[in-house]
Amino acid sequence: MLKTKHISSGDWRTLESFWNAKGIAFFKAPAGAQIKVRYGYGWLGFDRQKQTLNGVDYKKLDVGLGSLGYARMQIKVSQTTDVTYDVYGGGVARPSPEIPF
Repeated sequence: MLKTKHISSGDWRTLESFWNAKGIAFFKAPAGAQIKVRYGYGWLGFDRQKQTLNGVDYKKLDVGLGSLGYARMQIKVSQTTDVTYDVYGGGVARPSPEIPF
């Protein structure tokens, strides 16, 4: 499902949350934005799959069994902007977005 969200610049912003669930998402732009998966709460949490978007290639975040607790897909942008991404729940195996964006 394609989603667009307005993201404020600054610290990490949560795009999607998972509790006892799996999911994947694809990102492409804005160039220079950072994406990651954050597992757990507060200082007990840890980051995985940290990547930087280049505006050309798709980058994939995959939430797996670590979400048996709590997981979030997050983004950090240098300036306030709209971010479009493609997200799928339920642990669907997908190598690329269904609809190019």
